[in-house]
Amino acid sequence: MSPNEKCPCGSGIKYKKCCKAYHDGKIPKDALTLMKSRYSAYAAGEVKYIQKTATKQDDIDDIKIFSKNSEFKKLEILEFIEAKTEAYVTFKATIFQGNNDISFTEKRRFI
Repeated sequence: MSPNEKCPCGSGIKYKKCCKAYHDGKIPKDALTLMKSRYSAYAAGEVKYIQKTATKQDDIDDIKIFSKNSEFKKLEILEFIEAKTEAYVTFKATIFQGNNDISFTEKRRFI
C-alpha cells in the first residue's frame, strides 16, 4: 500500500498521516483507534502489527495469505462504547476474496 493512498480505516486522509503511524509504533489512544488500525494493517499487509495487537497468535503465514489475497473495501463503525476499564466496538468489514464476498459484522470487547 502506498503511503499516499487513502487510509483503509475510512478516515478519508492519507495512510501515511493516519494508521501508518500505529503500524510504525505509535500507541493507539483508545479501542476504536486500535480497531481501525488493525483493519488497516490487514489491508496494508502489516503482519507484525497484526500479531503484536492480537489476543491470540494466529499463524503468520495465514495472516500474510489472507492480507495478500483479500480486497479490503470498507470498514464501518456501527457502535463504540467506552468505559473506564473496557470498551466495545461493533463494526462491519467489507472484504472480497476473488469473486467471494466474505464481509462480516462483529462486536469486539477490549480491556
